[in-house]
Amino acid sequence: MTVHVDFGDLDPAIRYKLLTALVIPRPVAWITTRGAQGQVNAAPYSFFNVFGQDPPLVVLGLEHRTDGSPKDTTANIARDGEFVVNIATPDLVEEMVATASAYPTERSEPEALGLPLAASSRVAPPRLARAPVALECRRLVALKFSAERDLLVGEVLGIAARDGLIDPETWRVEWAGAYPVARLFGDKYARLEEIAPARIPPVPNQ
Repeated sequence: MTVHVDFGDLDPAIRYKLLTALVIPRPVAWITTRGAQGQVNAAPYSFFNVFGQDPPLVVLGLEHRTDGSPKDTTANIARDGEFVVNIATPDLVEEMVATASAYPTERSEPEALGLPLAASSRVAPPRLARAPVALECRRLVALKFSAERDLLVGEVLGIAARDGLIDPETWRVEWAGAYPVARLFGDKYARLEEIAPARIPPVPNQ
């Protein structure tokens, strides 16, 4: 038996619950931006993915508060047009989730939580120094779909990676088993551990 669900009949909160529980796992963008007073904001977003290579694009689902005002990350990118996508590994989940707390706009999450920062090369917002890789990005297009949700397309200008992650001769990436954390649903996250290749076969002879 198949259950058919008409999203037109559902409250948006239920749609969110279903979509985030069914479309899993998802990568997490741990975004750093600069506030109007220069404070560094950090927040995780799992409505995120890469979207192309020429130009190199990332897509983010950004949020507004219930009163319609933009959250800090959304406001900062709208004002300055720059952001950094830090990629977290399982050892950083506790700190990453802590930055999702409702800190006042003027307070820096990295400062409050003692998260070290490092300068970016192509954009003003710094990266999180303990993240193994960071994508330095600028805003290309922002589309507003509702009072709650913006869709942002950004261009990756450059990356900063820990030593040994990228081979500059072959351009291969070696995670050495410490793969990025994956978002599931609710308060659940997953480690990527059982990984197997699945190569595309040639088309059989007709």
